[in-house]
Amino acid sequence: MYKNMKNRITELLKIDYPIIQAGMIWTSGWKLASAVANAGGLGLIGSASMYPDVLREHIRKCKQATQKSFGVNVALLYPDIEKIMNIIAEEGIKIVFTSAGNPATWTSFLKQYNITVVHVISSSKFAKKAEDAGADAVVAEGFEAGGHNGREETTTMCLVPQVCEAVKIPVIAAGGIGSGKAMLAAFALGAEGVQVGTRFAMSTESSLHENFKNKVLETKEGDTVLTMKQLTPVRLIKNKFYEKVKAAEERGATSEEMKEILGRARAKKGMFEGDLEEGELEIGQIASTIKEIKPAVEIVKEIWEEFSAVKRKIEDFY
Repeated sequence: MYKNMKNRITELLKIDYPIIQAGMIWTSGWKLASAVANAGGLGLIGSASMYPDVLREHIRKCKQATQKSFGVNVALLYPDIEKIMNIIAEEGIKIVFTSAGNPATWTSFLKQYNITVVHVISSSKFAKKAEDAGADAVVAEGFEAGGHNGREETTTMCLVPQVCEAVKIPVIAAGGIGSGKAMLAAFALGAEGVQVGTRFAMSTESSLHENFKNKVLETKEGDTVLTMKQLTPVRLIKNKFYEKVKAAEERGATSEEMKEILGRARAKKGMFEGDLEEGELEIGQIASTIKEIKPAVEIVKEIWEEFSAVKRKIEDFY
């Protein structure tokens, strides 16, 4: 690879390349997190789909698989948060990415253990709240992203520069980023790192079901839709479950009705168990650009080398 980059994000997270693998549910276990860490990026274990004892197991396996930086992503809207946070502290985790909740609730607790805290936001207002709560950096995630998303539907291209103006802490761009070109565009907007979800979800180390991975390879432009805004907005591949959601939304279903349609373990059914019709298939807009499943180390290498090559090419214009 090209030589390492040094900036506030690489220094803060102690990584070689400012490339962060998103902590995605049913996707980001110890195998993926350690593979990205060993490649020089930051690997994140996605705790939202793990019981506390399962998270502890993944943390310990990740420690055995890498000596490099990795962290845990914690979605604050999920249950067992207190148990999750205590395990993170007990296991000596040094980096935590929080999302889907108020950063003020847990940032001070994590800081007691000298943990670096990064909070995922979808607006400048929430970015400022995260900074005020003591977060060390924020992830500005545009609505192109997969999984849970902001209601504002602000694109990454619009969101990142506004967040960079609103806060003094470093900004990591996310949403629709899966290439070196996209990474360079994010840096041009003021970001100092990128968080990549969908591209790493399609790695060999990802724990997504093979049925789902193959479905992603078949997606075309426009096959993902941001939906369920009455509950928590989520970007999904269109399938039978999505059609039920769409029909309910069009007839003005209440939040209670939407919860009943969603039911329990819908994401697990689709993403982890491979039910392509009745499962919730969360993935980002760039799914349609991915044509191959490959190891995480190759993904990091490709993103970084393309970023470096395109950067030099643009510099040659001037």
